[in-house]
Amino acid sequence: MTGAWIIGVVVVVGSVATALVLHQTGAGDLLKRHVPDRPQRRILLAAFGFTVTFTIVRGLAWSIHRHIGPFHDVQMGGRHIHHMVWGILLLLLIGFGWCCEIGNGDSRHSAFLGRLMALLYGSAAAMTLDEFALWLNLRDVYWAREGRASIDAGVVFFAVCVMGYVIARGEGKRRRSN
Repeated sequence: MTGAWIIGVVVVVGSVATALVLHQTGAGDLLKRHVPDRPQRRILLAAFGFTVTFTIVRGLAWSIHRHIGPFHDVQMGGRHIHHMVWGILLLLLIGFGWCCEIGNGDSRHSAFLGRLMALLYGSAAAMTLDEFALWLNLRDVYWAREGRASIDAGVVFFAVCVMGYVIARGEGKRRRSN
């Protein structure tokens, strides 16, 4: 089984399952009560999807590199297809979905889609930024010293999510007090 299939299944199933838990249980109402601002909730869910996916991708890449388990890289015509490719494709799909305003309505169905899109966005960002060093060096340096840039990029993205959440929280409080 290739690492890409595992990542894809985990990302899609995990994101749908998380969105369903938020949609079908009181967890979604609890989240909405404690984080009343929609952009703030989306940032929080994107950060959650990012953190979980980044951790899983790193672990899976490590196990492939160490030949642990039945996992291996995706090859097409002898060329290694990096998980960054799947992350970019997913980012493009989510961006298009948001251009079409998927998940921006007021219905419960729209709330589910908005949560799902935020979770998938975070996951796609994780798959892409996990190979940031490849963008920078234009060669596979994942396990080399230069590969550290990918971890740094992941930390910066997570920090941006946290700052965005804090800023959105302050804006939400300001709007509610006016």
